[in-house]
Amino acid sequence: MTVRADFHLHSCLSPCGDLSMSPRLIARLLADRGVALAALTDHNSALNTPAFFSACRALGVAPLAGIEAQTAEECHALCLFADTETALALGEELYALMPPVMNVPAKTGDQVFVDENDDILGEVDKYLVTSADIGLEELGLRVHELGGIFIPAHVDRPAFSMTSQLGFIMEGPWDALEVTRMPDGANGRIDTLGYPLTVSSDAHYPEHVARRAFELDVKNDPLLLPDGRVDIETVRAALARRPR
Repeated sequence: MTVRADFHLHSCLSPCGDLSMSPRLIARLLADRGVALAALTDHNSALNTPAFFSACRALGVAPLAGIEAQTAEECHALCLFADTETALALGEELYALMPPVMNVPAKTGDQVFVDENDDILGEVDKYLVTSADIGLEELGLRVHELGGIFIPAHVDRPAFSMTSQLGFIMEGPWDALEVTRMPDGANGRIDTLGYPLTVSSDAHYPEHVARRAFELDVKNDPLLLPDGRVDIETVRAALARRPR
């Protein structure tokens, strides 16, 4: 079985995300646009994943709880989990490792988290687009220790990527690499070292949701566990079958 997936989506919690991007709206757009498996990945926080799970399950979209972490190298990386509790716990770890740079909503954008009805529950004090004091490889190992999937984000972009910050793709505990577009045979722009490759929308506005959804072949493996959670090992195995 092949499913359409999108593993990189920002809600109103990300200061660079549009305030209209509530978890409920994102889930509805995903369902309308044929995405069956999706992860909410706000910057350095998972506070909107509980509302995202509620909205996705009501619409038949299988949800993953994610974070787009910013490492000490200023690299962005997707940390994906089957449950909100683990993602929230990692978010607390990252928050403690972030510098005391406070958000100024009028200048850098709002950072609000909401419930399943889009009611605002609170705002995050620290500016979320800062680097946590943890290296890329160390974070990958930590995500795996927590049972999650780790994907360095938009590695071919000229900012906040492995190539922009390090100058090359390094080997490490990556389940896949996210690129902004798939390499075209011999015309590939960077050496991705044979890692599986994905694309995703990196949506910050409603019109961007699912714009770069990708196909994930889960074979005959169950996508969902009996308790309704996504089977993270099914997803990990399917990622390993992606083009390289």
